[in-house]
Amino acid sequence: MTYTGDVTAGGPADVRELPDLTISKLEVGGFGNNAYLLRCRETGDGLLIDAAAEPDRLLELIGDLPISQVVTTHRHRDHWTALAEVVKATGAETVAHPLDAPHLPVPVTRPVEHGDKVTVGVVTLDVIHLRGHTPGSIALLFQNAHLFTGDSLFPGGVGNTERDPARFDRLYGDVVERIFDRLPDETWVYPGHGKDTTLGAERPSLPEWRARGW
Repeated sequence: MTYTGDVTAGGPADVRELPDLTISKLEVGGFGNNAYLLRCRETGDGLLIDAAAEPDRLLELIGDLPISQVVTTHRHRDHWTALAEVVKATGAETVAHPLDAPHLPVPVTRPVEHGDKVTVGVVTLDVIHLRGHTPGSIALLFQNAHLFTGDSLFPGGVGNTERDPARFDRLYGDVVERIFDRLPDETWVYPGHGKDTTLGAERPSLPEWRARGW
């Protein structure tokens, strides 16, 4: 079946099978959060992005195979409500940026900075620090083709900066410099809420985002 990224509350995960990695997207919680399970096809090791809510459903998605890490994209509560229970059940390492780590409900065992690597099995993901939605928001990039953006980039714009011009300028600048100026149009964007998109679909709107300031 063709992956679309369209998921619904209480519904099944949508699964994308890549040669090296399986990506499963699940909607959880009352705010339409997306959680992503990445699993290395060679080793079976897994990584969960944002243990947002509904730990029972997340643990069902994880199943009997191990996960070695849970990455939290940023400090906002709706992205970590299930973190403590998932970590307790799996023994996974916790990963986040140090600027947001103190706001999480469990200690972060592996703080990551811009340019660091996160490995799941034999698969490597690049850490991209995107400042503005929160000070420590991060995205994860796989093979310059699959980008997990948390709440920093969505279809139609960057993440919420609460109408703060300085925060918007920082987030917009980081998104342009560290994502759009670096990656091709084909790069698929997996956001923290809602539908997926591609950089090519969003790139023509960058001047509009800049002009409106949100």
